[in-house]
Amino acid sequence: MPIENMTISQIKSRLIDKQFSCKELTEAYLNRIHEIDNKVKAFLSVHRESALQKAKEVDEKIAKGESLGKLEGIPIALKDNICTNGMKTTCASKMLEDYIPPYDATVTKKLKEAGTVLIGKTNMDEFAMGSSTENSFFQNTHNPWDLKKVPGGSSGGSAAAVAAGLTPLSYGSDTGGSIRQPAAFCGLVGMKPTYGLVSRFGLIAFGSSLDQIGPLAKTVEDCALGLEAVAGHDPMDSTSVKKPIEPDYTTDIYKGIDGMKIGIPKEYLGDGLSGEIKEKVLDSLKTLESLGAKVEEFDMPLGETELSAYYIVSSAEASSNLARYDGIRYGYRTENFEETEDLILKTRTEGFGKEVKRRIMLGTYVLSSGYYDAYYKKALQYRNKLRDMFQDAFKKYDLIAGPTSPVLPFGIGAKVDHPLEMYLADIYTVNVNLAGIPAISMPCGMSDSNLPIGLQLLGNHYQEKKLFQAAYALEQELGLCLQIPSVKEAL
Repeated sequence: MPIENMTISQIKSRLIDKQFSCKELTEAYLNRIHEIDNKVKAFLSVHRESALQKAKEVDEKIAKGESLGKLEGIPIALKDNICTNGMKTTCASKMLEDYIPPYDATVTKKLKEAGTVLIGKTNMDEFAMGSSTENSFFQNTHNPWDLKKVPGGSSGGSAAAVAAGLTPLSYGSDTGGSIRQPAAFCGLVGMKPTYGLVSRFGLIAFGSSLDQIGPLAKTVEDCALGLEAVAGHDPMDSTSVKKPIEPDYTTDIYKGIDGMKIGIPKEYLGDGLSGEIKEKVLDSLKTLESLGAKVEEFDMPLGETELSAYYIVSSAEASSNLARYDGIRYGYRTENFEETEDLILKTRTEGFGKEVKRRIMLGTYVLSSGYYDAYYKKALQYRNKLRDMFQDAFKKYDLIAGPTSPVLPFGIGAKVDHPLEMYLADIYTVNVNLAGIPAISMPCGMSDSNLPIGLQLLGNHYQEKKLFQAAYALEQELGLCLQIPSVKEAL
């Protein structure tokens, strides 16, 4: 079986049975990156030497008969806003083009301790601001299913890497859908965990009250294994949850969903939703019913209000978080300036891209005197109302279902000059981040043009295990996992 079609469990069993070595496995992925990534452009950096060294260490453990951890020897990729000691972490921005962190993010540290093989850092929208991975300073990432389409964003590089079979597991960050939307566009499983479940220490901040790191994989079980490795309390992160959590997300994944109650807001199926997506989502709900779940529509007044609240809150936090990039402390620094004010102005003008500057300006505006109460305060009030709405819904339903994106993957360049249209692609995902609840996106069908369609399942706080259980049951019935697109030769 080709490596790109293997699940993590299949890779592990073959490593233990010595059907191939970890070095051979890692070399195979590195060679595939060399052959294909010039078309996909998923990676910003590939770390061949350190990956092969780690693979050698895993092979030595196998030779000694030592047991391996669940992810030991598994190649992974990290979004380039997750800090890696001694490796560039650029946020796909000119501002951090040459930045090499002196420390590992907690997620990076945990993955190293788990024995994974880090093969590279993936492309993204600059500072995670975007829905298409077209805002990168370095390159545009292409959707492996159609190289003329976007992979989604902002974790588009991480999604494209797994979809193209360049790595079996990757990690991204999700501020308003940036794991789930590219998962939907690339035909993958992507999990946005409960806020606080995964440490944000070492994740270069966009919106601090919204950001969460999560896994992207070809199957639900692989995604669950990916979350197991990074979940848990971290004293280095003041927003990390201190309560005991369930660290094993795979034990009950096979139990099925008989008797589970699943609600779908009527508002999710209204105007603006692609007809093809609506059809596949409704078909998936019927499948869930056939598996024993009770599915029903209900009223939940969701719409563009939470989209407005999200962009106010996230832009305000971005304005604050990105104030540190001033040309004085670290990062890009302009060469021609006369005084300190001129240094800061030119550095930020030259170092940030158009979308980042747009959101900094919006965030500064809503936080300014005279507008704080009118915009930012009201957005926070609506956020509290939204949380209450979800809590009321979860008193009636185990899970909430709906589409991940209202549109199919769109063409590269199609929405670059229309930011409001781009923002509307996040309409089904941003409410999850505002409420701090977990959600998973998984493939539920293909369009007539052979593009993936994603279904989103939402759960109450710390209900990741239930989400994996429902997603696994549907995945097994639909049989859509492990599809690898044949990357076209020409763009």
